Amino acid sequence: MGQTFGLPLMLAFGGGILMGFTTAPVSAWPLAWVALAPLWFLVVKSQILGIRKTPLTFALAWGFGYHGLALFWITGVHPMTWMGVPWLASLAIALFCWLFITFWGAALVAIWASCLFWVNQKSKLSPGMRVLIGTALWCGLEAVWSNGPLWWSSLSYTQSPHNLLILHLGQISGPLMVTAAIVAVNGLIAEAWINYKEAKAQVGGQGRKKINILAHFLVIPNFRYLSIATGLIVGLHLIGLGLYTRPLIQPPATALKVGIIQGNIPNEIKLYPGGWRRAIEGYTSGYQTLAEQGVNAVLTPETALPFTLDELRRGSFYSAVLEKGVLAWVGGFGEQGRSITNSLFTLTGTGELFSRYDKAKLVPLGEYIPFEQFLGSFIDRLSPLDAHLIAGSRSQVFDTPFGRAIVGICYESAFAEHFRRQAALGGQFILTASNNAHYSRTMPAQHHAQDVMRAIESDRWAVRATNTGYSGIIDPHGRTRWLSGINTYEIHAATVYRRQTQTLYVRWGDWLTPGLLIFATIVWFLGRRY
Repeated sequence: MGQTFGLPLMLAFGGGILMGFTTAPVSAWPLAWVALAPLWFLVVKSQILGIRKTPLTFALAWGFGYHGLALFWITGVHPMTWMGVPWLASLAIALFCWLFITFWGAALVAIWASCLFWVNQKSKLSPGMRVLIGTALWCGLEAVWSNGPLWWSSLSYTQSPHNLLILHLGQISGPLMVTAAIVAVNGLIAEAWINYKEAKAQVGGQGRKKINILAHFLVIPNFRYLSIATGLIVGLHLIGLGLYTRPLIQPPATALKVGIIQGNIPNEIKLYPGGWRRAIEGYTSGYQTLAEQGVNAVLTPETALPFTLDELRRGSFYSAVLEKGVLAWVGGFGEQGRSITNSLFTLTGTGELFSRYDKAKLVPLGEYIPFEQFLGSFIDRLSPLDAHLIAGSRSQVFDTPFGRAIVGICYESAFAEHFRRQAALGGQFILTASNNAHYSRTMPAQHHAQDVMRAIESDRWAVRATNTGYSGIIDPHGRTRWLSGINTYEIHAATVYRRQTQTLYVRWGDWLTPGLLIFATIVWFLGRRY
């Protein structure tokens, strides 16, 4: 009862830090199964420690530890002196972006903690009811956040790219099924801890002999909760193992040999004449080499050639396409009226435009200004970035001469529903094109982890082309068949396979979260009534 407020606060913050270490590139993924338990304990039973403070403070500390560490790579945009931004202004912009996105993630944790605390105080929930309601609340909030414009660090991506067994739960109900598993296990561990603390409080004023006897029996509930947690971890991994070990049926007729070009054009020069020349030379020579290796198509990164299609047709890359006759998926700028789009074009071997995809999920502040009619002039003064691209339609499909493809440009890799929708509409393989040159090496590693999840959930081969790394080839079981270096110029040819299977998640979407919310509401109502 004499605990200070500072120690529990550090416990919450430390749990968030541990969760932050689970993300790539550190990838200490086993910590995710225990890192939320300290916060859960503090939210439910902080009064045991004699703390009168609201759990909101603990939740913000945990959220800041997790999201702040996991997303610290965003500060890699500094320095932007190459854009003419003064060093201090560049630092201020980078810190603002990092703090904003960190507190946006922490807000989810704060709302979850406040709701769980309120429901528990009003209804005096049993441990099982708390685990159910706490899991449903977290999944519901992640579902809301992932449908907004700003999303990246779901609890599910703490398991990627290494824990492929548990990631296969995504084939059943998407990434939120992985999140639900992590939250539920943490909740059970926390409930065992809570039970132990309550047991000690109950026998605290009695004699030593009686305490020892009672302690012998009171440890049994702790063992029960820990046993359930262990059984849940083992059982879910066994389910994932069953999905992971299914053989990939890959008829030769579905094979597609794809080439990847990683141009390695630093942002400092990319939008200037020197960068344009380097891009044209690098992508043209890479395309020619891959064409001679017999690939069926070549994929370039996001805005690999930062030109409109008309400008592209006047360059040497387009001439090489006409000469070699190999299809190219080219990242560039599309025109839509007086605006431009971040686009991926399908150029056939005859130079014709077969299809075009316009990036639908733009990066706030980086590619567009949220609430521009209200904040536009203020943001323009704060940031020198040209943030006036327009988004493509969210109902797009991307047909190619080889069949329909699933496309994600950079930031879109974080949005599972974006890929699920395209897979449900007949997408047979995944193409992702990115430019991760703005950030530290942590971001490309996390981006690769996101694409691993999307490949597993949709049961599709994924081809990743990035500007500076990591480019890669991922199979439908999430195994990375090839991964490029970082900050290197590379070309690579690999065979992938077109697939028409549909996982339960592709067919039904995230059915688990609404099911959990409905079931938790019924349980809570019945608990209050009876």
